[in-house]
Amino acid sequence: MTATSTEGVAPKQITIEVMGKFYQVPEGLTMLQAMWHTGHELTRGVGCLGGICGACSATYRTKDSIKIKSTLACQTLIEDGMSFSLVHTYYPNRKIPYDFKEMEDPKQDLFRYYPEAALCRNCNTCTLACPKGIDVRAAVWKAVFGDFEECAEHFMPCVMCSLCVPVCIADIAPNQVGVFVRRAQGIFFENKSPQLKNRVDEIEKGVYDQEWERVLNLSDAQLLAD
Repeated sequence: MTATSTEGVAPKQITIEVMGKFYQVPEGLTMLQAMWHTGHELTRGVGCLGGICGACSATYRTKDSIKIKSTLACQTLIEDGMSFSLVHTYYPNRKIPYDFKEMEDPKQDLFRYYPEAALCRNCNTCTLACPKGIDVRAAVWKAVFGDFEECAEHFMPCVMCSLCVPVCIADIAPNQVGVFVRRAQGIFFENKSPQLKNRVDEIEKGVYDQEWERVLNLSDAQLLAD
């Protein structure tokens, strides 16, 4: 008994709607691949293709649902009857300049830079919009109540796609709050590695200057051989 070969069999074609126009495309493509397949020249909305950079934020609706969902287009496979569009709009959320060297209590300074964080209405739309599955609402409240460690842990998967920004009825930029908290947590509250401090001190004292000079003067062939 021999197995049936599928070699040479054309992939199944499905119908999708991209930004209001219908296309027949092979099954098994991601949203981005489907756009390339249909001739879309993407100058924005393409980045790492690994779900890390957040550049390809998209909104979509499946065939039998009226619900609009958010996702990353490089990570989401198309379905028959799916309608989607990349989010090409830049969301002008507030990027507040701050200097942690000038702060004594970042948990209070959070309200100086992002006072709207305390106005969260618990609507949870930020969480529903997050393509990485972050409990954004909980993370913001952790920040407000000073639990920077838990907040930072919540925001670790954040790719700064900004999809949480336009849906917030309190005009919070949750991703910016998350960046502030993660930086503050690392600078003020995490235990510092003594080995890292020792190595930085050595670098600042010039212990490795001679070795760096040697490496920088190597040719490409010598670098490959080393």
